[in-house]
Formats: sequence, structure tokens, C-alpha cells
Amino acid sequence: MDHVKPKFATAWLGGCSGCHMSFLDLDERLIDLAGLVDICYSPILDVKEFPEVDIVLVEGAVANEDHLKEIRRIRQRSKVLIAFGDCAVTGNVTAMRNLFSIEDVLNRAYRENSLVVSGVPLENGIIPKLLDRVLRIQDVVTVDHFLPGCPPSPDAIHDFVVELLAGNTPTAQGRKFGS
Repeated sequence: MDHVKPKFATAWLGGCSGCHMSFLDLDERLIDLAGLVDICYSPILDVKEFPEVDIVLVEGAVANEDHLKEIRRIRQRSKVLIAFGDCAVTGNVTAMRNLFSIEDVLNRAYRENSLVVSGVPLENGIIPKLLDRVLRIQDVVTVDHFLPGCPPSPDAIHDFVVELLAGNTPTAQGRKFGS
């Protein structure tokens, strides 16, 4: 009888993609991981709709209405949700926007620093409506595990996922100062 592999996904909300870059830095261990799980959704796959999954790593904070809808959909369709990286866990750099008004942020990005665009491209949903405040994932949905780091190291990601797949409760800690 064939063993059914757990369905595994990664998702990216408001962040820099550094956590996914660190995930890709698993290098040959990605092949080992692919032998343990069915990777069925990720920014590196051409899948349009988030499927039902057993485990998902979610990178980034919840910064706009699209992120809000997506994290709720992800939570509904995932058995185990992991806040992946410091933006997901604490808001981190993405939440620095909370120090300013949305109008000031958009003006700075699209008017003051632009040589080409004459205004904020809000038509046709080009820019999703920003939330009043950037939120951590746990501010919106229940998070089962936290994997901190900016970004988490490939070793930390590997060890965390392998422990989880082995049926253990993984532990993750942030980096210590000076390391």
C-alpha cells in the first residue's frame, strides 16, 4: 500500500521574499523534502488557487485587503499553519509602515520618488487597498507554530519541517545577538 505524502505549501504575503530565498537555499535538501511531501502550492509554482493542505509556511505580514482575504483562505484550507519569518511573526520591517499614515506612504512611494507615474495607480486594483495597520498573521488567524528569523536559516527551516513531519513539536528560536 502506498504511503500518502502530506500536502505542503508555502505562501507569501507582505514581505521581501527573503524567507522563500532561504527556503530555496535548502539546495539538495529540497529534493529530500520533495520525497517526504507533496509540494502543491508556492510562489515558485504556477498554481492559481490555494488548495487544501496539511502544512503551510506563510511568509510576510498582512498589509492589504488581498493579504487579509488570502490568509483567511489559507487558514481555512490548512491543517497546520506556520508563521514563517519575522514579518509573519512580529510584523518586522513590513510593520514599519504603521508609523506613518497610508496617504503619506503612498505619496512617498508613488509621487515624491517617481519619475514616471504621476499618481498612485489605484485603478483596476493595481494596488490593493492598504489596511490601516500592518498586522502579524496571528492578529488575523490562529497560528499553530512560529518559525522566527529574518530570514530563518535554511538549517532552521529544514530542521523545523523535518521535526514536524516526524510528528514532533518543533521548537524554533530567533538568532542570538552576535551570531
